[in-house]
Amino acid sequence: MDMPVKPSSLYDREIEWEDLSRFASLQQPSLRLGIVYGRRRFGKSYLLRRLVEAMGGVYHLALQEERRPALGRFANSLSRQLHWAPPQPFRDWVDALEQAVGAMGTRGTQPQVLVIDEYPYLQHNNPDLDSAIQALMDEASAGRLTERWTAPVSIVLCGSAMSVMTRILSGTSPMRGRAALDMPLLQFDFRQARGYWEIDDLATAFAVDTVVGGAAGYKDLVAEAGIPDHPDGLHAWLAATVLNPSHVLFREDEYLLREDPRVTDEATYYSLLQAIAEGRTTSAKIAAALAKTSNDISHHLGVMTAAGFIVRHEDLLADRRPLYRVADSIVRFHHLINRRHRARLEDRRVLEVWTDAEATYRSRIVGPHFESMCRLWTDRYASDETLGGPTGPSASMQVNDRKRGQSFELDVVALRRGAGTAGIKPIQLIGEAKAHQLDVDALQRLDRLSELLAGRAGVAQSPTAKRLLFSARGFTPALAAAAQARPEVELIDLARLYEGD
Repeated sequence: MDMPVKPSSLYDREIEWEDLSRFASLQQPSLRLGIVYGRRRFGKSYLLRRLVEAMGGVYHLALQEERRPALGRFANSLSRQLHWAPPQPFRDWVDALEQAVGAMGTRGTQPQVLVIDEYPYLQHNNPDLDSAIQALMDEASAGRLTERWTAPVSIVLCGSAMSVMTRILSGTSPMRGRAALDMPLLQFDFRQARGYWEIDDLATAFAVDTVVGGAAGYKDLVAEAGIPDHPDGLHAWLAATVLNPSHVLFREDEYLLREDPRVTDEATYYSLLQAIAEGRTTSAKIAAALAKTSNDISHHLGVMTAAGFIVRHEDLLADRRPLYRVADSIVRFHHLINRRHRARLEDRRVLEVWTDAEATYRSRIVGPHFESMCRLWTDRYASDETLGGPTGPSASMQVNDRKRGQSFELDVVALRRGAGTAGIKPIQLIGEAKAHQLDVDALQRLDRLSELLAGRAGVAQSPTAKRLLFSARGFTPALAAAAQARPEVELIDLARLYEGD
């Protein structure tokens, strides 16, 4: 069977569609297992429903319910989509899954797909489910289950509870080593999101991205409010959506957090997210904000990282010095604005709240979001010519000036890929990313930080090292002239971030 054509209704996701299609299009009769996971509203269910429609099979959405009703609903899904029903009610999940894949494996010769969406709901009330799937896969591997099959069958388990889904194939899990597909579905990046939201104006696309990021599901939720056509329209749009107590997005952070079963002590996790959103990026600073020690919060940081709420970045030059950042735009927005001003927002005093919160929005939301965009652009879209050569993943970095007793943060730093020697790390680029307009003093500051880095032990500057200045509002004529005279300096504005390399 040729791989199915990606439907026109599915925006982007070319790589994900190709990976899923290849996984599910195996020809010889057999049973394969795949895992798909990602944060709520990233488009997992939509993607998998399109796959089932294109290839045939069953899409089953699990709910939070006890075993007997869950087995009954699963039987109904099979009956409705396969036009097949079990001769008697399923005894347990071993029986249910064996009969289901057996019916699909003898259903013609075309590959069949069984998708079980929101798998953690089933797993929670059926602790033997993982072992049931293990037994099923082992039976198929031994050939006893598939000897009479005429079609290959693929099982795809999908879920939004990231900390649960990422453990399915690890440690002592019964399904460890039995999956042929392990696919995280990420949110759209800022370029993809602009196309998905169909926003022409770059500044508007950036403004919307600072609030909702690249979660595909938010577009339908704000359809009635429309989409701003200018950055000045952001306030009115927020008043109708994220800041509106009647809108579903008003408490989105709570919905997201409560979806993960490992998040049990909500007060601690909310406080942890709050601290990180406010700019505390090290475990020591986060712990101090909670009046705890780093050891006290190590478990919570691990859960938040596994659940996809925060991202951990390792220091490029120092081992065991990770930095933490909030992963989702809307979670950061909620913790810095909605949660702080909830009482007034519920009183519909949106204009008053926005007036008070706009400075926080500019410094704690717009600034960090722009920095993240610039690092992503460096990793994904910048050409080797722009970067001066091939680079590894970019990161931010703290630079210390011991003589003056000062610390500075470099927003974008990357090492040259494949050029390091024992004990020496070659810096290929350093960059400053600011949402406001940059003047020539920004280049002078970058030069100063480069000198500080050059004096650090174990660090060398690549012969083709570049200095990048990013700005969401452009550059003064003086800076443009200074950069023009220095080939190692690159100026990157919104147009280049969204459309150039």
